[in-house]
Amino acid sequence: MKALILTITVTALALSVCSAALRAADLPRAEEKQIEALIAAIERMADTTFIRNGRSYGAAAAAEFLRRKWRHREAEVGSADDFIEKVASFSSTTGQPYLIRFSDGRETPCAIFLRTELSSLRKKEQ
Repeated sequence: MKALILTITVTALALSVCSAALRAADLPRAEEKQIEALIAAIERMADTTFIRNGRSYGAAAAAEFLRRKWRHREAEVGSADDFIEKVASFSSTTGQPYLIRFSDGRETPCAIFLRTELSSLRKKEQ
């Protein structure tokens, strides 16, 4: 019985890993590169603060969080636009928008910042 449970557990884990790999493979490489570029843009913003659920985070922590959340929700993300809308705009726990606070105290929703970045990326690619 223990061997059967172990076999079922290992099989389920293997299917889960394969399923995640297939979902990641479904994302066009160009879209994946754009998402990584968006995350990198946040990561480079050393003089800003990322606000999530009322708490402040540095640029590196924000980038790490967005990468983890993206990987966790990758089945829902088929494009950089999806990434912005479904991952990087708001907390899926509280519904609060993510904000970026600049060194001058000005705040902007992360979604607006990322849409502007994505537009710039796409113009450069043309």
